[in-house]
Amino acid sequence: MSKSQLNHFRVILNEWKAELSQDIDRTVHTMQDELTSHADPNDRASQESDMALELRNRDRERKLIKKIDETLRNIESQDYGYCTGCGEEIGLKRLEARPTATLCIDCKTLDEIREKQMAG
Repeated sequence: MSKSQLNHFRVILNEWKAELSQDIDRTVHTMQDELTSHADPNDRASQESDMALELRNRDRERKLIKKIDETLRNIESQDYGYCTGCGEEIGLKRLEARPTATLCIDCKTLDEIREKQMAG
């Protein structure tokens, strides 16, 4: 992968990470504000349910940030864009669609088939 292509993905990943971090910060501030409001018990139950859902979403975003950081490290070590399954290059179209991809489309497909067989 060329230097300009690596830089392209580095920019995409850093922008994505910044956006996710802002979402997490915004949620924390919103939750702190909502906790100080004095809602009646029914409103309180609804509010707690909403907060639980919000926290699950933010947890997924934190995990995604870790994956983005790992991907950025792979760019720096020049391991980015290679399948961890077979070692072949991951196609640029796949990386454009999912910049954190670690498997080529063939290995990902096999992985999904194995998962379905294990679940069934």
